[in-house]
Amino acid sequence: MASSTGDIKQWHVPGRVNLIGEHLDHNGGLTLPFAIDRGTTVKVRRRADDRVLVWSGGERAEIATTVAPGDADGWAAYVAGVVWALGQAGHRVPGADVVVESNLPQGAGLASSAALTCGVALGLADLADLGLDRPALAAVAQHAETGFVGVPVGRMDQLAVLLGQPGRAVLIDHRADPPTTSEVALDPAADGLALALIDTRVHHALAAGEYAARREECAAACAELGLDHLAAAPLDAVFRLTDPTLVQRTRHVITETTRVRGAVRALGSGSWNQLGTILSSSHESLRDDFEVSCPELDLAVEVALEHGALGARMTGGGFGGSVVALVPTDRAPAMAAAVKEAFAGRTWAEPVVAPVRPSAGARLVP
Repeated sequence: MASSTGDIKQWHVPGRVNLIGEHLDHNGGLTLPFAIDRGTTVKVRRRADDRVLVWSGGERAEIATTVAPGDADGWAAYVAGVVWALGQAGHRVPGADVVVESNLPQGAGLASSAALTCGVALGLADLADLGLDRPALAAVAQHAETGFVGVPVGRMDQLAVLLGQPGRAVLIDHRADPPTTSEVALDPAADGLALALIDTRVHHALAAGEYAARREECAAACAELGLDHLAAAPLDAVFRLTDPTLVQRTRHVITETTRVRGAVRALGSGSWNQLGTILSSSHESLRDDFEVSCPELDLAVEVALEHGALGARMTGGGFGGSVVALVPTDRAPAMAAAVKEAFAGRTWAEPVVAPVRPSAGARLVP
């Protein structure tokens, strides 16, 4: 690091759990994610040259500030994508040393990639004194994934990890560009409940094709219905479509939009049982209509409900990842044990079950 200058600044960026509103971000709908109490730390220090050197998990990558798509791959592509996206937005990126540490499992549906790209964007923007606000940084981080890495993500994850607050979820309306946000109180602990995260350890890769296929199907439904966003589809839209697959995808988007609104009302009135029913209904729709679940996610939901959870659903893009369950605190240990026992009975890898709390978004660590 002989070319390094200046002080080290450290940013902590959490992961996120999407409580409800799955696959609505790329369909112009509503989502309700919250930042969680684990995440990624990005340490940044200015260099005297025009290189960005990155260390993560014992690996090292070197990135030119003039990097272009195709110049980096693997985990380094996410960092390179931020450098490129900042340049695309007209900002000069300084050389920097970047060290990344994380306790977010990759592919678990907890927005590990958004935590990484947002952390790097925060660090580089701070070094360059760009004065970008959080929504602008979210746009940069999203562009890094869509334009450089090639994963067609929406902006939910970036906004959630940047704007999260303790005891709050972030209600995001994706109809506008940029999306608009507001806070919704989310404090189950005050009523003796917990949000338990069940990491099935079936780690997905959204770039593998299925996620992109769902987006293409939704776009095809939009085209047939003459809509800009599928979340704007009227209730009778499913009767106007001819392809059975597009009917299923549209039905999920319509019903999930209704579920988000119902969840916000349930939270406002403290109707936890109603919220639980909404969560479970969401999982059924994701399993049957959007077809993004898998046997491990389905079993985790089934066993959680059998052992005390008020509701449970897969969270994240799907094809693996995690389940979020709303469960009375005193029943959470038995529920976790039952899920692990069920997985052992199938000779699957042992899931990781732990509580998650709505927590603060990205912040500079003193």
